[in-house]
Amino acid sequence: MERKILWAPWRGEYVSGKKDPNCIFCPEECPLPDEERLILYRDDKILVIMNKFPYNTGHLLIAPRRHIANLEDLKDEELLDIMKMSKEAIKILKKVLKPDGFNIGFNLGKVAGAGYPDHIHLQLVPRWEGDINFLAILDEVRVISKHLKALYKELFPYFQEIKL
Repeated sequence: MERKILWAPWRGEYVSGKKDPNCIFCPEECPLPDEERLILYRDDKILVIMNKFPYNTGHLLIAPRRHIANLEDLKDEELLDIMKMSKEAIKILKKVLKPDGFNIGFNLGKVAGAGYPDHIHLQLVPRWEGDINFLAILDEVRVISKHLKALYKELFPYFQEIKL
């Protein structure tokens, strides 16, 4: 019987537990260009960043620019812009990736699954009929159908057209 190997070396950074000491949602803390950081959009109140370790292709994170952890600390304008951006991002993802649905929500606190509990962010995850299979169920392995950099180049122009 031939042994088959699922090769995903980019996941090594995630499973090793090594995290960037800088907040991924605070671009000022890191001098890397937006493309390298996978930032699709930013203005004075919010930003949109691609999840570097996505649950599914097109998994986006929408966050306030202010470094805050709690939903109740968001200003009304920030909350409104996060929701308006989620609406625009859904339109873009429907056009580019044609998903069958979306999971959208906040993971508030580490126990709720927040990978960055100190900076609140909305998770926007495209879903396709049948995208949960035995790999995810048995071994917590996910198949991402498009390379992050290629998807970034495809999505970026659409996000540059947004005016909130």
